[in-house]
Amino acid sequence: MGRSRYVILEPDKPHFLTCTVVESLSVFTRPDSVQILLDSWSHQRANDGLRLFGYVILENHLHFVGQAPWLDKCLSSFKSYTAARLIELLEAHNAERLLARLRFANRAHKKDREYQFWQEGSHAEMVFSDTVMREKLDYIHQNPVKRGYVDLPEHWRYSSARNYGGQAGMIEIDRWC
Repeated sequence: MGRSRYVILEPDKPHFLTCTVVESLSVFTRPDSVQILLDSWSHQRANDGLRLFGYVILENHLHFVGQAPWLDKCLSSFKSYTAARLIELLEAHNAERLLARLRFANRAHKKDREYQFWQEGSHAEMVFSDTVMREKLDYIHQNPVKRGYVDLPEHWRYSSARNYGGQAGMIEIDRWC
């Protein structure tokens, strides 16, 4: 049976995207692992035309709203680059349990590499109106609150809620009005 995927049909339009670590493994619990994601987005904003409207990074997944001339290629590059850097980081920290799970998860997917880091697909949903954009940004920013991690969205360090709240965020974003 083939894997189902959400498809980016209009790659130049903003999309709400979700990327989840295989087996929902908790990888983003250390600042150095999250920094890899933030650095990748910053690079793509500077070099690949990515407009990053909002994001949140939790321990085993992330959500973001982005737009780029070729968002599908931008997303593929993001997942490929971050997976390689995160695996290098896990190897440097001798995180053998996580690496073993990533190795095991790969058995069902790719034969050209040792590990599978990200789940296949990204649950892409096109953002086609201001109302939908606000709903998606609210969802992103409320995610840590709903999980009980913080009382206010701006308190979650790895979120664009700070940017929208008039505070300095971890990275620059492209604010939606």
